[in-house]
Amino acid sequence: MTKGNSTRITDELYAYMLAHNPPLDAVQRDLVETTYARLPEHAGMQSAEEQGPLLAFLVRLTSARHIVEVGTFTGFSALAMAQALPEDGRLIACDVSEEWTAYGREAWQKAGVADRIELRIAPALDTLRAMPEEPHIDFAYLDADKGGYIGYWEELVPRMRPGGVITTDNVLFNGRVTDPGATGAAKAIQEFNDHVSADARMDSVLLTVSDGLTLSRKR
Repeated sequence: MTKGNSTRITDELYAYMLAHNPPLDAVQRDLVETTYARLPEHAGMQSAEEQGPLLAFLVRLTSARHIVEVGTFTGFSALAMAQALPEDGRLIACDVSEEWTAYGREAWQKAGVADRIELRIAPALDTLRAMPEEPHIDFAYLDADKGGYIGYWEELVPRMRPGGVITTDNVLFNGRVTDPGATGAAKAIQEFNDHVSADARMDSVLLTVSDGLTLSRKR
């Protein structure tokens, strides 16, 4: 078997990767820095810097017009995706925190994309279940409480159009997915990964981007 993990991501290599990716714009950079400055204990919940350009790339690649985000935090990922939408595109952002998403609201306004984002403050399962049941979602980003992943997945998949893509974050969970004795959120991610790989409705690949990213395409 050929091993594909011979390239170790050092700090220098990570910086090189960022330098050769699209740079964050001024609003994105300010939001990232503000999140770390004002919410240092929770800033690790923010999507990694390289995921912003990647999400924007995927939105454009899929010609998405209708996006659903489950887990918004301070709004960096929603900002990146909304900026990649056409003017008539819409993103529904699901979160439960008015405090954290307030940073996002401010950034979305500064970037001129606030009219493309509808923030729904409520349990995400309630928001998803209230959506039309027919396939209509072009792109979804799942990055919320790990114990809820399977439930969110099961609400999203039937609503994805054929060819629609779900991108799921933290599927390696800091490497703890390989622990046979995992509990809590790590155990939930193990179960989610098994659930996704067995789902015949979707084609999925798990990638070692940041803390692990799974791309799933509706058949």
